[in-house]
Amino acid sequence: MRKIILVFLFFALTPIVIGTSLFSLVVFGNSGPTDHNEVLAAGALVYASLPTTTPSISGIVGVSDARAGLVKQYLADYNSALEPYSDFIVEMADKYDIDFRLITAIAQQESNLCEKIPPGTFNCWGWGIHSQGTLGFESYQEGIEIVTQGLREEYLNKGFVTIDDIMTKYTPLSPGSWAAGVTTFMDQMQ
Repeated sequence: MRKIILVFLFFALTPIVIGTSLFSLVVFGNSGPTDHNEVLAAGALVYASLPTTTPSISGIVGVSDARAGLVKQYLADYNSALEPYSDFIVEMADKYDIDFRLITAIAQQESNLCEKIPPGTFNCWGWGIHSQGTLGFESYQEGIEIVTQGLREEYLNKGFVTIDDIMTKYTPLSPGSWAAGVTTFMDQMQ
């Protein structure tokens, strides 16, 4: 019984809805009055928001190097004195064609990112620190460049290309923990 009532309502209401829609189209569908007052006189005010131009998405797509940002964030997380040199670290890595993370990872392994260094040396990398003395730099910037250049010329160019290879010359007495630490710190900058 319920289905019969629904079918009856459908066939009864459908012509009324279609008729009302057609009437509305005829009355409001023509070009219509152009004067606002004429629309008000007709008893209806119809608003239409028609775009004057075709919408489009525009913008400039730029390429940005995120490496300095990764280094900066990593150094900031540890409140390192090297943080202001993030861009310079990446610049030197590019200049000497080494992994941009290597210098920072070695600094983390050797000195907790410059927290534990010989006073006044700016030497966060343990570079040239041995029983006969300590090598110092005039600034962090000088240290970054000298160590990066040294890694290229004295390690990578001479076949010490993996972290384990570098460890055998950089800190030959390490049982593997140095390479493991440097690798872990490099992985954290991805």
